[in-house]
Amino acid sequence: MNNYRDPRGRSSQDFMELAIEENNVLEETFEDAFENLPLANKMDLRCSLEECTMALNLFLNNRFSEALELLRPWSKESMYHALGYSTILVMQAAMTFEHQDIQNGISTMKEALQTCQKFRKRNTMVESLSSLVSKSSMDQLSEEEMHAEICYAECLLQKAALTFLQDENMINFIKGGLKIRTSYQIYKECYSVLQMTQGNKKQKETYFQFEGGVKLGIGAFNLMLSLLPARVLRLLEFIGFSGNRELGLIQLREGASGSSLRSTLCSLTLLLFHTYVSLVLGTGEANIEEAETLLEPYLQKFPNGSLILFYSARIELLKGNFEKAQVIFQNCIKSQEEWKQIHHLCYWELMWCYTFQQEWLMAYHYADLLCKESRWSKAIYVFQKAAILSMLPDEEVKPTGENIVSLFRQVEGLKQRIAGKSIPTEKFAVRKSRRYSSAAFPVKLILPALEMMYIWNGFTVVGKRPDLTENLLITIEKAETTLQNETSKYERVQ
Repeated sequence: MNNYRDPRGRSSQDFMELAIEENNVLEETFEDAFENLPLANKMDLRCSLEECTMALNLFLNNRFSEALELLRPWSKESMYHALGYSTILVMQAAMTFEHQDIQNGISTMKEALQTCQKFRKRNTMVESLSSLVSKSSMDQLSEEEMHAEICYAECLLQKAALTFLQDENMINFIKGGLKIRTSYQIYKECYSVLQMTQGNKKQKETYFQFEGGVKLGIGAFNLMLSLLPARVLRLLEFIGFSGNRELGLIQLREGASGSSLRSTLCSLTLLLFHTYVSLVLGTGEANIEEAETLLEPYLQKFPNGSLILFYSARIELLKGNFEKAQVIFQNCIKSQEEWKQIHHLCYWELMWCYTFQQEWLMAYHYADLLCKESRWSKAIYVFQKAAILSMLPDEEVKPTGENIVSLFRQVEGLKQRIAGKSIPTEKFAVRKSRRYSSAAFPVKLILPALEMMYIWNGFTVVGKRPDLTENLLITIEKAETTLQNETSKYERVQ
């Protein structure tokens, strides 16, 4: 055998040495590849924060499924993966309003709470009893336990929101309320810890991530509670809640200016407040300047992100640039097809853009799309569609195939309840639509589309455009003249 040589002159000894060399190379390659793989049995805090930041960036780039797939493998082992994964499903449930999606969101959030619970500090009986007397136990939490508290509080809050959507009975309402109270207490305790430890300049990056979570929670809670009526707020303060708007805004602004995972969420919360809440709830003029400043870096980073485009269009609408807003809303619709519910947000805004311009057929088109595709508030959509058609002459309504009286009569049967309460705008629409309930003598509404514009504070927006404001005034004066003529005619007949 030793004398054997292949056609290339290699002996059996050469083959043996080559085989050994190749085996060594394969082993080294395998070891190198193994070292580059993530650990299969542990995801530390820093890595989980990095991956969740990647998932958030994917989400803002319209890659919703990829964000879910990135988070899914660790969603039962890592608190941040659990929070991120369940949050996306909760958003999906809130967007679709489908019973199955709400159930999926609740079950996923339960699993997320269990995952967060694994990382929370386990108190002995003595520690549990002492915590009733003193709250100093929060001071002794490890870094991982501090983050677990914040993640647990966020999960509780989201589960409470889904509980309200799930059913309207009083038991679920009480359950949701208790979850919110527990979440609020955790945030308050974490805020105390943050204040006591902020002087330490040698904190790790993960500490600043914790800080961002506290600012988001305290800021959002204070802002949300401050919007409640004074008598309700006084009652909530009696059981431990407080709502300080200035504190909420300060906390969210500080959170938005940081570089934590929650910085983006703080910015989006502020954008929601400035572009919707402050206007719709009538608490004051929208802060357009701050909204534009907050959005600018995200427009540069995610120029085609549907959520970012949506807020960009909403800001243009609030400035009175309706034509520009329409173009951006259309771009937002084209930017992704996966989450159709973002299209519905755009349809709602486009409906108002055209309403402000009194382009009634285009406004009807988007109201009709909402009636057919969205489940958020069928009563409002049908009322809006009927109200818009009421602004048109009969010859223009006829080609649509719609019956205005029939549409108004559908509204009451579509009313829904959330957290055991009727939605105020739906109640208004139902009361107005009852004028058409009489089969023999329905009482026609006068300028119902403009009434709804007033209800949604639309005159504040259209007031930025003197030309359109004047057109609305002309429409109102014409309707007033018509009404006076009809009244005079009726009196003469009598």
